[in-house]
Formats: sequence, structure tokens, C-alpha cells
Amino acid sequence: MIASVERSVVSGEVYAPPSKSYTHRAILITALGPGGTVKRPLISADTRATIAACEAFGAKITRKDDIEIEGVSGKPQTPEDVINVLNSGTTMRFCSAVASLTNGAVLTGDASIRSRPNGPLLSALNDLGVNAFSVRGNGKAPLVVQGRMKGGVAKMNGSVSSQFLSALLIASPLAEGDTKIIIEGELKSRPYAEITLDMLKEAGARIEAGKQEFEVEGGQSYNLKSYTIPGDFSSASYPLAAAAVTGGEVEVRGVLPSRQGDSAIVDILRRMGAEISWDQVEGVLRIRGGELKGVDVDASMTPDLVPTIAVLGSLAKGKTVVFNAEHVRHKETDRLHAMAIELSKMGADIKEKPDGLEIIGGRLHGADVKGYDDHRIVMALAVAGMAAGMTRIDTAECVDVSYPGFFQEMASMGARISF
Repeated sequence: MIASVERSVVSGEVYAPPSKSYTHRAILITALGPGGTVKRPLISADTRATIAACEAFGAKITRKDDIEIEGVSGKPQTPEDVINVLNSGTTMRFCSAVASLTNGAVLTGDASIRSRPNGPLLSALNDLGVNAFSVRGNGKAPLVVQGRMKGGVAKMNGSVSSQFLSALLIASPLAEGDTKIIIEGELKSRPYAEITLDMLKEAGARIEAGKQEFEVEGGQSYNLKSYTIPGDFSSASYPLAAAAVTGGEVEVRGVLPSRQGDSAIVDILRRMGAEISWDQVEGVLRIRGGELKGVDVDASMTPDLVPTIAVLGSLAKGKTVVFNAEHVRHKETDRLHAMAIELSKMGADIKEKPDGLEIIGGRLHGADVKGYDDHRIVMALAVAGMAAGMTRIDTAECVDVSYPGFFQEMASMGARISF
């Protein structure tokens, strides 16, 4: 599907979608216990993949406004068929680890998933007594995982994705023996691992978490009876950025304080000169657009904001530098390369660096651009189009991965969008 976006002024009120990261974790951790309720979940393509995987492991799940789960009480069953995670990297990583608690499973996904690295996770699972390997021998899906996890010491490179650590943290308390996880190098996107640790603690798990080492007692159980999903800052960044670059005024509701690293968008927009305030008690962000200035942004903990920041930098006065972002190349697509190429088509002065982007801000013009089947690329380019003029973006349907109502909600606030 091609979305056409024209120059617009975006103003109004919108509720932030529930967090995709929290929803994945809440569903899986609840399913691994006796069961419970996940309240205000994000229902999207990615989270539906996690629901289907949990059902393959033996959980019984019903969905109304909330998700009701009858769990497996720490004993996931061996799936009867291949688990297809579609486009969900989180489902692939987390459920590969959960598969090590069964007699075995095969996991695959779409073309994007089959291009994403999983080598550090496979290596760590093998350290813990699992036979885990890539069918193609390149660390990428399809993956075969033959349990069961015994425990032990696992060393893991932290530079690619914190999802590998979160996967082990979710599975290892249910392993036969104790586990020690040692992170080698800097752990990228650590706030996501902190989210996992918080939710596991709420489910009753005991984990000793240090900066580089995590000690997990085996033979534990989970009991997450009820969990309410907070609003998602990654998704909130798009209406906030749309107001910032079009001169509009927007309220984003449902964004309470949490462990989400992408709450950094508030500080980034403030440093760029936007008038932005955050009522943390009511969970309301208010922003008024105006002239922006370039800033330096360390993206090591906030990889999902990089496409949004690239658009903001392209329309700001002066220079914006995004650094410590090499791990952004391992998402649904190489997001550094994609944003450099597509924003260049729109007239941006943008240079791709090994670990980031350098942008000299100015004006953008409309263009035909690629979305790469990547929800964050599509939404960021749509924001760019609202400031630039007629911009046509392909693979627009992929926003269903994290923000199913994105185009409709932007249109309700004045964005001129057609299909």
C-alpha cells in the first residue's frame, strides 16, 4: 500500500498506543505462569505473533478488551508445528529461549526476520546445555532449538541487541539449574532489559542484576496475575515530532513514567527548542511547534527514536549528530542507511556514518520514498512528508506492527493523507 502525505499542520489530542515492548513481555511471562490478565494491551501484528507462539507452547488465550491467559505453569509444551513469528524480532528472540524449556522447536519468520542476527543468543543457549543452531549456519532464522536448558554460565556480546539478554532472563528462572549471564562489552538498549527485570520481579522471579553480570536461581515459577500496559513513547514520538515540524500543537495522553528509554524524546525535543511539557501525574505531553535547532544525540539506549530524530534534524537549523547507533542497523532494516537514502531523496543534507548520522538541517521537498516494510521508517517519513509536501511512501501497511491506527489518528489531527 502506498500512502500519500501532503504538507499539513498537525494539532489536536491523541492517546499514545500501549507499549509494544511491555505487551510482548506481559503476555509471555503471564503465559509461563498459571495465567492472568493483561490489561490495555497493544494488539498489533507483532504482539499477535507472540500470542500465537504462546498458544503453540500450550497456553490458552482469549482476547476481548483485555487478554485473558490460562498459562502453562512453567512447563511449556513442545510445539506441534514450526513457530512463524512473521515480522516480530522480539517474538523470535524471546520464544527461541522459551523453546529451550521444551523438547525442542523450529522458529522462522518473514524475509526481514530471516536477515536479522541471532548468533549471540544461540551461542548463549548452547552454553546453558541447549542444542541451538541456525539451519543456514549464519546465526539467522530458521532456527532450531533442542532443549532442555540446564543452567550454567553463558557469555554474551551486548552490542547487537538487549533482546538476547531479555530472552535469557525470561527463560532461565525456569531452567533446571542456576544460571549466570555475563555481558561482554557495552549492553545496548539497556532500558529494555530493565523493563524485563521489573516485570519478572513483579511475577515473583529472583534475579541478582549487576552491570555486566546476572545471576538467576533455577527451578523458579511465575505468577503475574494482572498487568496494565503503559503508553508507548516510541509511538508517541511521531505525533510529537509532527507538531514540532509543522508548527502545530498536540497533546499526547497516556504516557506515564516508566522504564522506557524512548522517553528521552521529551528531552531531545526540549533541547531542539520545542515548547514541550510533561505532566507525569496525569500522563500528558503537550508540545507546540516552532523553529528547531540541531543537537547531538547518543542513541545507544534509544535505537527506536533514530528515524524520528533523523527527520527532526533534517528540518532543524544547524547540525544534528546521531551517534552510538550501530545497533540500529540490525532492526527490521538497516535504519541508518534507509533514513540516509530516503531523506536524501527529499533534499536533506545527511551523511551516513558507521555508527550514526550527520545532518545539516534545512528544508525538505516531497518525493517518492521507500518504507522498507519497516513501521518506524514509514511513520518517520510520513512526518517528514507533513512538513515537506507531497510524499509517497510504499509498504505503508506495515505500521500495523506497532501503531495500527497511525494514519487515521494523524488524519484526525489535520494531517493530509490518502491511499
